[in-house]
Order: sequence, then C-alpha cells, then structure tokens
Amino acid sequence: MQIIVNHASTTATYHDRSGKDVARLLESHAERGLAKREVTQRRRHYGLNELAAKPGKPAWLRFLLQFNQALLYILLIAGAIKAFLGSWTNAIVIWGVTLINAIIGYLQESKAEGAIAALAKVVTTEATVVREGKRQIIPSQELVPGDLVLLTSGDKVPADLRLLRVRGLQIDESALTGESVPVEKDIQPLGSNTPLAERTNMAYAGSFVTFGQGSGVVVATGNKTEVGQISQSLNNSHSLSTPLTRKFAKFSQTLLYIILSVASLTFFVGLGQGRSWAEMFEAAVALAVSAIPEGLPAVVTVTLAIGVNRMARRHAIIRKLPAVETLGGATVICSDKTGTLTENQMTVQAIYAAGQRYLVSGVGYNSEGEIQPVTEEAIANERLPSVVGSPNHTALEDCLIAGILCNDSHLEWKEDHWSVIGDPTEGALIVAAQKAGINQSKLNELLPRLDVIPFESQYQYMATLHHGADRKTTGGNIIGNIIYVKGSLEAILRRCQKMRDASGHDMPLYQGLLGVETERLAEQGLRVLAFAEKTVPKQQTTLDHADLNSGLTFLGLQGMIDPPRAEAIAAVKACQAAGIQVKMITGDHLTTATAIADRIGLQSKGNLFGFTGQQLAEMNDSELSQAVESGSVFARVAPAQKLRLVEALQSKGEIVAMTGDGVNDAPALKQADIGIAMGKGGTDVAREAADMLLTDDNFASIEAAVEEGRTVYQNLRKAIAFILPVNGGESMTILISALLARDQPILSIQVLWLNMVNSVAMTVPLAFEPKTDRTMAKPPRDPREPLLSGKLFQRIATVSVFNWILIFGMFEWARRTTGDIAVARTMAIQALVAGRIVYLLSVSHLGRAIVDKFQGRNTSIRDAWAIGLGILGAIVLQVLFSQWSVMNVLFATAPLSLTQWLICLIPIIPMLFLTVFVDRLDPTE
Repeated sequence: MQIIVNHASTTATYHDRSGKDVARLLESHAERGLAKREVTQRRRHYGLNELAAKPGKPAWLRFLLQFNQALLYILLIAGAIKAFLGSWTNAIVIWGVTLINAIIGYLQESKAEGAIAALAKVVTTEATVVREGKRQIIPSQELVPGDLVLLTSGDKVPADLRLLRVRGLQIDESALTGESVPVEKDIQPLGSNTPLAERTNMAYAGSFVTFGQGSGVVVATGNKTEVGQISQSLNNSHSLSTPLTRKFAKFSQTLLYIILSVASLTFFVGLGQGRSWAEMFEAAVALAVSAIPEGLPAVVTVTLAIGVNRMARRHAIIRKLPAVETLGGATVICSDKTGTLTENQMTVQAIYAAGQRYLVSGVGYNSEGEIQPVTEEAIANERLPSVVGSPNHTALEDCLIAGILCNDSHLEWKEDHWSVIGDPTEGALIVAAQKAGINQSKLNELLPRLDVIPFESQYQYMATLHHGADRKTTGGNIIGNIIYVKGSLEAILRRCQKMRDASGHDMPLYQGLLGVETERLAEQGLRVLAFAEKTVPKQQTTLDHADLNSGLTFLGLQGMIDPPRAEAIAAVKACQAAGIQVKMITGDHLTTATAIADRIGLQSKGNLFGFTGQQLAEMNDSELSQAVESGSVFARVAPAQKLRLVEALQSKGEIVAMTGDGVNDAPALKQADIGIAMGKGGTDVAREAADMLLTDDNFASIEAAVEEGRTVYQNLRKAIAFILPVNGGESMTILISALLARDQPILSIQVLWLNMVNSVAMTVPLAFEPKTDRTMAKPPRDPREPLLSGKLFQRIATVSVFNWILIFGMFEWARRTTGDIAVARTMAIQALVAGRIVYLLSVSHLGRAIVDKFQGRNTSIRDAWAIGLGILGAIVLQVLFSQWSVMNVLFATAPLSLTQWLICLIPIIPMLFLTVFVDRLDPTE
C-alpha cells in the first residue's frame, strides 16, 4: 500500500475536516489503528516523534566570541604591542583584564542555547495507542502519523491529534495558547480560519488532559507539531543585541578610530622631529594605553553583576548580564494576564440567587472572605425587577451546595498555600461555598454521589446524582435523591420550569431577568455558570441525559474571574508614571481580557482598545503598526502573532520587555529586548529562552526590576563620567608632550596603575550607589541616545582639560623645584588622585548627601558606605604607590616628603569649584 507522504505538511489542516475524513486521508482506521508493517514504514519515512534540535555553538567558540568587542580588540592589540616591546608586565595586566571579562560573560550566558533542548522534553512521554485493534503503551517517540491514541485524565498529549471521540474531555492548553482555563473538546469540524486557541476538535502535543476521556488520530509528530513549529521559529529568531551592547560597540569603534588617528599622528610627528623609531613607538603605545579605559569593562561587569544581585533580592533573576541595563531602558512591557497581572487563581466574585445579588470578598483559593448581599437600593437604582422574598438566604445556600457537589475537584495544601487539584473553575466554587461555612468533605459524606454525567460541550452541562434520603425540604418532608446540574445559562434554562425564591420555595421562572443578570456579570469579565437541581425517587441510582430534559429548579448564578493582583495594579500605575507603556497579550477571550485590563488600569489616554488574534491576522504591516501603538489588549493571539507584535514595537524604536510562561511564548521572549519568564509556573522552554526569571511570577517584581535597571544605568553613567576624564587628561598630557618634544610627565606603566588599580578601586563603589526618589519619576531614556550624550561629553571634556593642566602643571613645577623627574611624576600622579577624590564625591550620592546636610536638608548617607571605603582604599594604595620601595621599583616612583604631600592636596580647591560648574552642566542624578 502506498503511504501518503505529504499529510504531515505544515500547510495541511485537519480541524476543518470530519474525523472520518482525516482518518481516511491518513490511511488509518478509526477503530483498529495502524498495522505494525505500516508503523515501521512510516517511522522510517517520518522519523521519531521528537524535536530535532539545531546544533549549538561549541563551548570553545562561545568563549572566544566573548572577545568579539571593539574595545577588547584595542586592549588585545595594545597588550601584544607591549609584549613585542618587551614590556611583559604591562602586557599580562592588559590581557588579564580581557580574560576576566570574557570568563564572566561566558559563565553568565552559558545556558542561553539550552532552549531547544528544553523544547525536546515537552514531547518526551508515554502514549496509549491502538494498533491492529490492540491497546498498548509505547514511548511517545515511537508514534507516527495515523496512529490511534487514547487519552484520559492526567495524560500529556504526545503528538498533535485530530479528535475522533470525546467524553467530557477537557485539555489544559495554557502552555501553548495562553488560555487560562481548560478547553472543552468536541469532534465537530470547524471553519478553516478558526484560530489555534479555538480548535476544539484538536489536541496538541505538550498539553495536558484535565478531565474526561477521548481518542484521536495522530496528524503531526516531532518538528511538524505546533510545538515543533515553535521550535523552528525559536531557531530562526535571532537574539538581538541589547541597547547597552550596541552603545558600547559604537563607543568602542569611535574610540578605536580616535586612538589610531592620534597615535599615528604622534608617531609620524615625532619622526619628523628627528626622534628615533623606538622612542616614538613607545610614545604612541603609551598614548594608546592612556586613551583606553582599561578598567571600564571590569567596572561595567561589576556594576551589572551588583544589579543582578539587587534584582534577585526583589524576585528577579537575571540570566544575561546586559539585560540588567536593558530592563531599565524599557519603553514597553508586554505582559500575559495569567499569573503575572492576575492571581492565577479563579475566584467567585458575584452570585445571583432568588433575585438577590451577592458580592464575594477574598482572593484565590484561601477561604478567607465573606458573602454579602447587595442592598435593594442598589438593585432599584438599576431598575431591575426585584423578586426578593424573605431576608434569609436559603436559595444562596442551595446554589453553593450545587457548586460544591456537582464538582470533580478538591483543594490541597501544598507548600504553604492552597492549590486546586482539578479544574480551576471548580476550585473557585469550592472556595465560595467554604466562605459560607459549607465543608466539601462533610457534604460529600452527607449526600454521597451515586452517578455522574461529565461535562460535554454538545450539552454544555455537568450533572451529578446524590443520595438524599436524609435531606429535608423547608416544610420538613423527607424527599428522595437529588440531581445537581451546572453549566451555561442557555443549557440550564431550557430545562427549568421554576426557580427557588429567597425563602426556599419554588416560584415562576423569570428568564428575562436571568438573562439580564448573566449579561451584566459577563460584561465585568466574569465567567458565569448557572446551577439547578431536581428531585427524583429514592430508587433511582443512575443518571442519564433524559433525566435532565425537564423538571429542573433554577438555583442561581455564580460569576468568577482570575482577579488582578493588588500589587500589580500599583506597579502598572508606577510604570505608567515612569512613561512605560504596559500592554496585555493573552490567550484569553477579548471580553475577559479587556475587563481585567480595565480593572488594572491599562487605559491609554482614557481609552482602552483591544484586538483579537483574528483581527491581527487580517492586518497588513501598516495597520499592525497603528494597532500596536493604540492597543492595550491583544487577545486570542497565536505564537507567531506574539512574535510579530514584538517586532512591530521594535520597528517603532521601542525597547520591549516581554513576559511569558508557555511554550508558545519562547520565540517572542527570545526576540524581545528583554525576555521575562515565570520561575514558578513557567515551562522550561520559556525559562531557557528568557533573559530574566520572576521567582514570584508577579508583575510588581517587573516594576521593581525596572527601577533597579534604571539605577544600574545611572550608576554606569556615573562610572563613565568618572573614568573617562582621567583617560582624557592622560592622553592630552602624553600627546602634547610628544608634539613639543618634552619628557613625558607620566609613564605608560604609571598610566596602567591609574587606569587599572586606582580607577577600579574608586569606580567600583559607584556600582553600589542607591536608587533615588526620582528614579521612577523620569520618562524612559531615548534608546537612540549615544553612550556619551552631549552634556556628558561636555562634562568629560571639561574635567579632562583640568586634569591635563593639573598633571602638566604639577610635573613642571615639581621638576623645576626638585630637579628629580621621578619625584615630579609621582607628585603629578598624587595631585591627580587628590583631585579625583573630590570629583568622585561630586558624582556620588555621598557628596550630594554631605551638601544636603550642610544646607539643613535631612538626607540619609547610610547607603553610601561603599564610596567611603573606595576613597579610603585609594588613599592607602596611593601611599604605598609612592612610599613603598617595591612600588618605587615597579612603577618608577619616588617617596614624597610631608611638604610635598601637602602640595599635592592643593588641586582639591579648584576641583571643588569645577565640580559645581560641571554638576550644573550635567547632573549625575
């Protein structure tokens, strides 16, 4: 028999065909499955049911790529030149800096390529199949297209299936579609344009069966499954460089051109003056070394690492160092609804029974909360007819009892919190009853279940039969067994002839009123379930659909929702105040998502616009660009659409932070400037593809991480403002001395001391600078702003000129007064460091706090301990630098007298005046 070889094509669709047609197309049998011979042939053709991961880069190559930065190129070349000239100490120091940076970067990013391996785990499971009419359990890798697979509650779907039979089948597809509640499955053909999240006759690999049973024929395996398609898009989704790395690359490239140009000028001018090749080669190298901020890569790495630790304390774990700064520059945060903005725990918030409305307080699966009736005045104000009878709430109790008995789930205490075992919707019903003092286990003992009709989408209800011999009516008469039913309002109402009033008696059914109430609850984004009951003879112990065709008594409505976190509402408000847009991208229905967004406060300029995935699919790039700018809610979106939304935002110049927890989120997480995965509820795929993990799955932690990211960027800016003026002053000193054919006031080995030891010792404390009150009060910085903005460049240039005058002036004065060139160079360096201490205070929080103290303002300085230690450490090192004989030999310095030390402190005074000027020119906070 000829096997169909194109049925696993990515362009094939199966949801728009009948189950029999699909089985026929796949040359399978809906009852007996495949023959062994066919299985062998198909496995040979299609391969195993596993994801073919793209080979990753070898470890040695990933390590070498850490050196792929222009600034490190400069350092490596400078080290090579120093080694060529015989200055091995200088060369080893420079190479050591580049090696340390490479090691840190490699360790931080070593797991970045593990996302495909994590995807492969999604389809690794066992499957129950029927082959040649016999049921057997096989590894999921052995499945082939055409296999007949059986599903039951608790199973992981092993491949993409077209369902053939279902009985109450519900599947949790949240990891693939983002839908927060299990999907009720059926077998009816659907329209060809039906979105992935609404294909109720399909079961997809990696999803979980939460209820019922079913069977289906395999239509795709391995990379041909929906999960496999995501794997391929993840392979093809290139990881973008971050704003920080882009700015450093541009800065390094510019610096490279400047250094090469100035060093070449110095070299050839010296030759033109008749000086030797060796002398001018040394001068050119000294100029290059002085111009390169050797300590800057180390300082940047330390600053980012400290930011990582701070974020970890606020429930955000960074996997890639540059992501720390990127998050601080985010202009848009795209967040899933489930669990991040919301509690990820369905909660009953409204009940309607016997004409009375009730509000239910409390959140999640904790039974703390109350059920309180809404006043009659509130009902009258809405002009709804009231059928409230007596003040008791018997009908409410009956409605809650129906919800807790017509229920296949239960609550369990796990890891210091309650969690639902089963359907989240049923968990919400249990908690609502507990708030009224109704205990599930005791009620099950009192009214034991006799039979059940599982929920089926074609009937839209679930029913249970209970022994009710000891149950009495309000009149005290013993009645028979009792049926409880829950489902959609339409399915319940057509079977009801009466409804329960407030006192527990039956009364005529008000269908119009119930329709109005259901619509009112649905407009609030609540998922509404209707409840009814029916008494039957005590002899009846089985339940059939015919028993429910009529004779039901309507009990009430319960409306539930996954409520927004209170802290998420505050965090969204803080982000908006900081100029950051927050957008919701979710797999839920638009009505539900919009209602949640309205509660959270995602309105833009007073308006709340939402779009569905189907609407996005019909848009061209121009229309999508407008939609992504105006829209705050994007519902029922497919994985490829999430990726497209991120790309559309990035094309508009936005820095995008994207949250996600499911398999379907991985490509978008990798494409985003900063991908944020859930540490508790997320999949391995999402965690491996992300740059950051939230340990508490809470949006408030994103806002806290943004604040820390902004602080990191501010501290990096302080570090640059502090380090580069020294390089500028050194370079000007060496350049002008070379051009004027004068002795160098500072040697290359002394430059290395200043750039590596002194600069790092005094700059690293800036990484510990605390956040300010204005951190989240500013709009996001312009992503196009260069690393050296205009005002920052003016600050650096001004201080560089001062440093050049200081070094040159102190050197010339000391040389003329002492006649010792080593003493003159040592005094020039010590004077420069004294000025640097004052300048460090001016860019730090400590200096600002000291000024505030003098001006009578109460400012805390307890967070500025690092700056104090840095200054103390620098002083100790400088004393050793000049007074210790070993250092005199290594760095060509000379011991100074007390008078000479005091003279070196003179530059402190002019530096004080200079800092006032540059702080007004370019404030560091």
